[in-house]
Amino acid sequence: MTQQPASRIIHINGWPGTGKLTVGRLLAKRLGARLVDNHMLLNPAEALFSRSDPLHASLRGQIRQAVFDHAVRADPAESFVFTDALSDDAQDTATFSWYRDLAAARGADLVAILLDCAPEENARRLASPGRSEALKLTDIAVLQRLRANHRLLRGLAERTVEIDTTGLLPEQTTARILGDIGV
Repeated sequence: MTQQPASRIIHINGWPGTGKLTVGRLLAKRLGARLVDNHMLLNPAEALFSRSDPLHASLRGQIRQAVFDHAVRADPAESFVFTDALSDDAQDTATFSWYRDLAAARGADLVAILLDCAPEENARRLASPGRSEALKLTDIAVLQRLRANHRLLRGLAERTVEIDTTGLLPEQTTARILGDIGV
């Protein structure tokens, strides 16, 4: 009898521009997992409302709820790779509980991946072509304020992998993650 691989919920967290989506795509492909990029949850609200409008947060919450409600019901063998940019504030800590709850409801392993890079490299990557068209952050001053005033959320999963991507290609980062999670 062949044992099915355990379902995984992989949460990739990092500042905007640290390579979350690129690594997430590679990781999802390698694991045969579904990728849910944070912009899938954010961009519909971005398209309709400014971030200061309460309807922006309301729509984001409704979209997140719908996605997670359906992910709970997906095939039990299905794994998911999520990307996010969560800091250590109370609101983002509460957001991470969605991933813990999803993993528990699915009987899946939860792995938190924390990607970071040197601030100078982070600023360089933020200016990469295609970011603004994807409604991603491109304002270096906003990134600098985030980095100065917050820390990345860490340590809320039983298994956490932290990687400095400054000198790594996305394929190298992905290989390191796969090695750390035993794939």
